Amino acid sequence: MLLKSIKLENFRQFADGQIDFSTDPAQNVTLIIGENGTGKTTFAQAFFWCLYGETTFTDKNLLNRNVSESMTPDQTETVKVVLTLTHGSADYQIIRTQEYKKSYSNKVQGTNTVLNISVKSADGNTRYLRPLECETEIKKILPKELSHYFFFDGERIEKMSKEIAAGKRSSSFADAVVGLTGLNGIQEALRHLSPSKWSTSVIGKFNADYVDSDGEVTALTDSIKKLQQELEGIGNDIVVCEHEIEAAEHEKKRAEEEIKQYADGARLQYEKERLGEDMILAKTNKGGLVRGVCRVFNTGMTRFFAMSMVQQSMEMVSKSDFGGKDIPEMHAKTIQFLLDRGSCLCGTQLMEGSVAYNNLCALLEYLPPKSIGVTVGAFVKESRQLYAREDDLFGDIGELMGDISRQDHNINDLEEEIRLISSKLDGDDMREQVRKLNARIKTCSDRIIKQNMTKNALLRRQGGAETEKKQKENKRAELSLLDKNNRHIERCKAYAQRIYEDLSSEYQSKEKEIRENLEISINDIFKAIYDGGLSLSIDDKYNISVYVNDYEGEVETSTAQSISVIFAFISAIIKMARDNCKKIGEESYAEPYPLVMDAPLSAFDKRRIQAICTAIPEAAEQVIIFIKDTDGDLAEEHLGTKVKKRHRFSKIDEFNTKLD
Repeated sequence: MLLKSIKLENFRQFADGQIDFSTDPAQNVTLIIGENGTGKTTFAQAFFWCLYGETTFTDKNLLNRNVSESMTPDQTETVKVVLTLTHGSADYQIIRTQEYKKSYSNKVQGTNTVLNISVKSADGNTRYLRPLECETEIKKILPKELSHYFFFDGERIEKMSKEIAAGKRSSSFADAVVGLTGLNGIQEALRHLSPSKWSTSVIGKFNADYVDSDGEVTALTDSIKKLQQELEGIGNDIVVCEHEIEAAEHEKKRAEEEIKQYADGARLQYEKERLGEDMILAKTNKGGLVRGVCRVFNTGMTRFFAMSMVQQSMEMVSKSDFGGKDIPEMHAKTIQFLLDRGSCLCGTQLMEGSVAYNNLCALLEYLPPKSIGVTVGAFVKESRQLYAREDDLFGDIGELMGDISRQDHNINDLEEEIRLISSKLDGDDMREQVRKLNARIKTCSDRIIKQNMTKNALLRRQGGAETEKKQKENKRAELSLLDKNNRHIERCKAYAQRIYEDLSSEYQSKEKEIRENLEISINDIFKAIYDGGLSLSIDDKYNISVYVNDYEGEVETSTAQSISVIFAFISAIIKMARDNCKKIGEESYAEPYPLVMDAPLSAFDKRRIQAICTAIPEAAEQVIIFIKDTDGDLAEEHLGTKVKKRHRFSKIDEFNTKLD
């Protein structure tokens, strides 16, 4: 299948727009570039809607908003997507339409979609398919279950990458391989012949056609039928057991991988708790130191607040001269006695107004009850002692404040250590997490043991039933030889059984070959995209694992690696389908397919974008890439001459986009 063009009418923000795609094998890339919000994803979704009538939009109303708002009551408008493509030797035009009608309450509602398909054969004749034929024809062109591998968006890539990273089984990968490499035809033939289908298969119908005269063959046939039904039930139960074992093993593996992340969790949790205890102690010590400061300050508070006045007084004293003006041990009362007596000790008369009288009166100013000099001296001495004690006060407080500062630094360091550990623990109680994970691992182990025991019991029952069934079939074959009709049935059934066995062997051989070749192709593409000594392996159930070369054991898959795996897988199976077509020519049972990708490069760095742009055109017959403008120039640079068609989206307004 190769896409030729797509045309949109009133499809969301595209009132009218058409894109032609490159079908040139040498220049097989079409680039559609636009800013975020211009409608790249919308246009990509138009493919899926045209083919299958579905989109991933939350809002299912597809009608262009401006058209919808301009409608009058009872008016109808149509959404249309026209897709033209080549499939096999015929040209197809696929048209899907949906009418929208506005009610008198101004509500716009859509009707069911209508699908029309016209087919132009190589001889130029055109036929129009009936409605009932259209859906069937779409399934022939590209089954819906396989379409996701060709109409691929970044969201789906991310989802699948997470599944791979989580180690989930990839049954969809197996379906894609079977469908795209032609193995589904052999599968269908095996189902048609299958001896396990009693009445719906060729061998089953032969089993039901035996004739019997005495009832013995009929009895054997009934017994064989019951045994076959029992075997089918046992087979289904075994599959259920295997799925349970598989699920439990993956759950166990996930828990074991997760517990590795918590390997230091318990130690970190204990360390966090120890640091928390140190934090409490540090804060307690700080509180004691603060209280000590308060006690010291309260004790010396009076001296502290008096110091200013004492300092001022000492400055005043220092500026006054009291030296030599007083008489040591002389009291004012003595002078007053002499003045009252009128004579000095020396006999000098102390007449009021005399020089001697005036001198003694002046002396009174310097002779309080206590000598001024002595008083000043005592004051100075006591003030100096007060200063010394004040120095001790500030020394004590300074020392305590230093201790408080050191405790603050200690607390800050502890808080930082706790913060770093908490970031590693991510807020969880790691010991509890480890305990829960260990419990999960044990539960999974118990499930695996139990299911294995059940499976082994079923296998024993299966072996016994198969042996009994084979014995009865041999007995019936002996009896069948006695009847002409039964001999004919037996011979026809033997032919069908041989064909079934040969086809089964052929299928297993081809499937193994395809899987091995697919692994080689995937690795080639993967290594071109994501270097670093990594390799991929695919088991018989198409589980993809990433391994480090020269290292025993599977490694954890990162998001970038997982996305690279998806690209590698899709590119490889498309390449295989294309190579199959080229190999077997007209007898081909596989079609080449296009690869339509929406925003495929956003998750990669520039170096890997270059690798992807180199690999993709070589893998697919046709490549259509919807890409944001920031990646467009880089992608086009690396795609080089592979790009033949270029289109650009331009945003007109919130509801309309045009094609440049």
